[in-house]
Amino acid sequence: MEGHRVEIRDEPRRVVVSVDGVELAASSRTRVLLETGLPPRYYFPRADVHVESLEATRTETVCPFKGQASYWSVRTPADEHHDLVWSYEHPIEAAERVAGYLCFYNERVDVTIDGALQARPETPWSRAAAP
Repeated sequence: MEGHRVEIRDEPRRVVVSVDGVELAASSRTRVLLETGLPPRYYFPRADVHVESLEATRTETVCPFKGQASYWSVRTPADEHHDLVWSYEHPIEAAERVAGYLCFYNERVDVTIDGALQARPETPWSRAAAP
């Protein structure tokens, strides 16, 4: 698609993701992916994610700008959040800097950056996917 851009930057600020009051990830080593028409996406090194809270699903998607993604759900004491997390294990070259990193729909989680709560963007992914 002409004019479509994907840019990946190191994010040195402390980024924390939580849902239903449960911390899922915290890192000062995230990579922020900026893509035309989408909100910033924060990709976390696996070591900085509470992976014991994730449950792999069968969902896979393909993005022409990043490659094939795999998904995980999160269950908290309050709710189940289907396909809340994704990763590009073997992305195309343009997205290779996020290979193996985990990303959360910031439309459906609480994101704080250096302690400041970020507003949740409104996108087609703002509502939970059906299980």
